[in-house]
Amino acid sequence: MPSGKVIEMSADHTMINMSRRQLGWLLAATAGYVAMSLIANVLSIRQVRILLAVDAGTLTYPLTFTLRDLIHKAGGVFAARIVVVATAVMNTVLALSLWVATLLPPDLNVGTQKEFGNVLLSAPRIIAASIVTQLVAELADTEVYSRWMARFGSRLQLGRVLSSNAVSVPLDSVMFTVLAFGGTLDRSTVIEIIIANIVIKGVWAMVFSPMIYLVRDFEPQEVRGNEPAALTSRG
Repeated sequence: MPSGKVIEMSADHTMINMSRRQLGWLLAATAGYVAMSLIANVLSIRQVRILLAVDAGTLTYPLTFTLRDLIHKAGGVFAARIVVVATAVMNTVLALSLWVATLLPPDLNVGTQKEFGNVLLSAPRIIAASIVTQLVAELADTEVYSRWMARFGSRLQLGRVLSSNAVSVPLDSVMFTVLAFGGTLDRSTVIEIIIANIVIKGVWAMVFSPMIYLVRDFEPQEVRGNEPAALTSRG
């Protein structure tokens, strides 16, 4: 077995051939994806102006699209879907944890600490919209990426990133803005926020898209026979 290789056998007898470097990128991209998503959902409760009106979560959230693509490339479509769904669950747990923390009686030696709840729970609709939108947009990104790979294989790797983002970025921007602010802000402001989100997320996606070349494609190999369901070999 070549040094640096990690080979695992899944329950359906599919051999996963992955280098340590590729496994490292998969773990790093997963950690980064979860972190950027959690940070963005906290930041999204604040509205800022960067030429146009935009929620502050837009500063970090666009990175999740590129990181999702890296997870997909290093670990395959199954890993990408699992990470997207698991992150949505973690964001829900974060929101519920903040809510529970505000219900607990404060230590009056420190103060009433009303600012905690006033800030972090000031916009439950925005937080809910962010979680739902991320789940839908990132799963759509996953499907477009998969279809591109099915058609072009390992060729045109930059195209798989740009094509998937071309669908998920507008979908995410429109869906989030409508769910979070529809009916509470005037139409012109809502349109301004949508445009700002698409522009900022699109630019970030293009800037970081070359990162797709950092890792090799996930390469499962079908194995015949009745090998053990879990087999790990390191050379």
